[in-house]
Amino acid sequence: MKTTGKTKSSVKGKNTEYGMQESKLMKLFEDELKDIYWAEKALTKALPKMAKNATSPELRTALENHLKETEEQITKVEQVFELIGKKAVAKKCEAMAGLVKEGEEIMKDTDKGAMRDAGIITAGNKVEHYEIASYGTLKTFARILGLEEAAKLLEEILDQEKNADATLTQIAETTINIEAAEEMEAAE
Repeated sequence: MKTTGKTKSSVKGKNTEYGMQESKLMKLFEDELKDIYWAEKALTKALPKMAKNATSPELRTALENHLKETEEQITKVEQVFELIGKKAVAKKCEAMAGLVKEGEEIMKDTDKGAMRDAGIITAGNKVEHYEIASYGTLKTFARILGLEEAAKLLEEILDQEKNADATLTQIAETTINIEAAEEMEAAE
């Protein structure tokens, strides 16, 4: 029998053949969890500003609804921390900080109306895509680490983020972008 040099180890009761890589993967999982935890908390401050600056009632409602989801997502991320036996700690997410700053600049640099709404949707879609990537990765890590309950919670959040992205896209494509284009034509 040929040996691979890998030794069996146990991660949360799951036997695997990766040993040292698993503890490194668990560390990366924890670091990414801290990162998204900070990101979600930052969004609880950014989403109300976006909603306040939105002129479309449909967009405002979508942002307010996603704020409620974001607050629930924070609770779910805290549950994931509990599942891995760690205290919920946030680590500044430079990517989300940049996305939030960019969104603030878009709101500042655009005129009130459909153009600003289009900018808010642009910023919101970028945030959602970052979150989709983050939660997709975290879910995969959790599954590999044998953390099925954590993976289930992360998948629930991932589905919410995909729905938020789809909602913003639908609002953009059916009304806001058309109105923004008409504003530009009227200005010319």
